[in-house]
Amino acid sequence: MGAPPKGAAKYWDLLAIIVLSLILDALIFHFPDSLARKALGLAFVLFFPGYVFITALFPNRPELDNLERLALSFGLSIAIVPLIGLGLNYTPWGIRLIPILVSLTIFNVALALIAIYRRAKAFEPWVPWITLERVKEELEWENSSRLDKALTVILIISIITSIGTLGYVITHPKPGEAFTEFYILGPDGIADNYPTELKVGQNGTVIIGIVNHEHRNVTYYVQVWLVNLTWDNRTNTTVIHEMYPMQGWFNVTLPSIPVNIEGNWTPQFETNYTFSIDKPGRWQVWFLLFKDEQPGLPPAPPDGNYAETEARNLILEAINGTIQSLKLNVDVKR
Repeated sequence: MGAPPKGAAKYWDLLAIIVLSLILDALIFHFPDSLARKALGLAFVLFFPGYVFITALFPNRPELDNLERLALSFGLSIAIVPLIGLGLNYTPWGIRLIPILVSLTIFNVALALIAIYRRAKAFEPWVPWITLERVKEELEWENSSRLDKALTVILIISIITSIGTLGYVITHPKPGEAFTEFYILGPDGIADNYPTELKVGQNGTVIIGIVNHEHRNVTYYVQVWLVNLTWDNRTNTTVIHEMYPMQGWFNVTLPSIPVNIEGNWTPQFETNYTFSIDKPGRWQVWFLLFKDEQPGLPPAPPDGNYAETEARNLILEAINGTIQSLKLNVDVKR
């Protein structure tokens, strides 16, 4: 059997955890999309916390066997990390990447240093030192039947395959939900002070914003309609009386950007939209958003009112939520 390590090599596993934890910190800041960051992050969360905790708690070899230490390292990591997150939830920092990273790094380094101290004082320290002879001894290889050896090999292959599969799933997550942010703001760039009361011919301005989270480049088409409608309580239907296309329809092609839950939200595309209404009454300005292509319109009626054409279905679908849309109620007076 290979001789156990001495000197600094006696603490090789704990020193490796300290160094790897610090390397992961550097990778997250400088190479956030690297494969090494994903692989180290997996061990950082699912193995390191439990391992240093168990090693600090049970530094002597007779206290636990290798299999128990391995199982407890994974099991306790799954318990420790959520507890740290729960504690952060009650702090000003909250459950965010940087606070979690710093907290787990401090935990891993502190417990690793305690484990080094405890191992140095142990009467029969447990040091993970893998040799072929030690593996055979753990598995009782020499005294096993052929069937037991075959089953052991199958078990080891299954464990390695499971770990590899878990690592692949975590490091290659499925894309998140595809969606588009579509919003309007007041002229001051906030969700307030909308032009909801105007006089005939008076200009009103809003800011139209679009953010692409569709995981692909998308060409967006925005239609703006001036609509006068009511709700018929007898038939429980929407009655569209007037529907006019407003000036300023536009399209824009945007690349997809990831959802940023860590930093401050920033707009991707915004444009000022100024309109006026030349008839008094209670109107609705509808902003309709289409992806990749927009539906065709029937020929324009002589008076420009599309309420009795198939175009009315656009507003009905927007009301039902089939078409992504925004609505601004405007009271126009003489």
